[in-house]
Amino acid sequence: MHTLNAVGSDETLGQLAAHDIRKARVFKKYGLDFCCGGTATLKDACTKKGLDPATLELELQQADKMSASRPLSYNEWPLDFLADYIVNTHHSYVKQTLPDLKAFADKVAKAHGKQHPELAQIQQLVKEVDDELTQHLFKEEKILFPYIKTLVTAAKSGQPLQQAGFGTVQNPIRMMETEHEMVGKNLARIRELSANYLLPEGACNSYKLLYSLLEEFEDDLHLHIHLENNILFPKALELEEQLKK
Repeated sequence: MHTLNAVGSDETLGQLAAHDIRKARVFKKYGLDFCCGGTATLKDACTKKGLDPATLELELQQADKMSASRPLSYNEWPLDFLADYIVNTHHSYVKQTLPDLKAFADKVAKAHGKQHPELAQIQQLVKEVDDELTQHLFKEEKILFPYIKTLVTAAKSGQPLQQAGFGTVQNPIRMMETEHEMVGKNLARIRELSANYLLPEGACNSYKLLYSLLEEFEDDLHLHIHLENNILFPKALELEEQLKK
């Protein structure tokens, strides 16, 4: 077993998670952003957070053995399959969950906002997340993902690539990454306002359900953004470059 491999590596948090998603559990435990902020190396991320790199390295090595089930090999999937998986799994989850999140955020803020003023801010942030993601998913499903599929088709068929109206795929990818960061910041702010989803004494069932949904939603979105920022988007950029040669 080689020591400090990940710490001494130039690989980013996103790349480490792309190679083995089980490592994302360790990053999450220590508050290291592997999706929106996944461009930092482990060493730099530890320095910024004041963490001991050796401790992280040990836990990353142990993460390989923690799960009895084999992790999904996202990094090996064809890009068109991965795009469909993201839509069918993560986009569907977002669309199904956002109405409930909004409804419970409104209900809990109305019932408990006087005693807990942070709930009004959480209510507003949930609304912003809903607005941002509704448009974001539409753009991915109608513009970016179909173009990624044309890249795959062109590579398989050997036919010349049709020029897209937006120019290079870098342009919509850059926009999607910016929007990912905006949503990520809003969810991080919700976690901060809720003190890591810490329920007050005597919290009602709606309060409990709101915080449970928010934490579940955040977990799903982290994986969702990771699959796009760290796997789908870089590979789409690489494929487009190959096809232009």
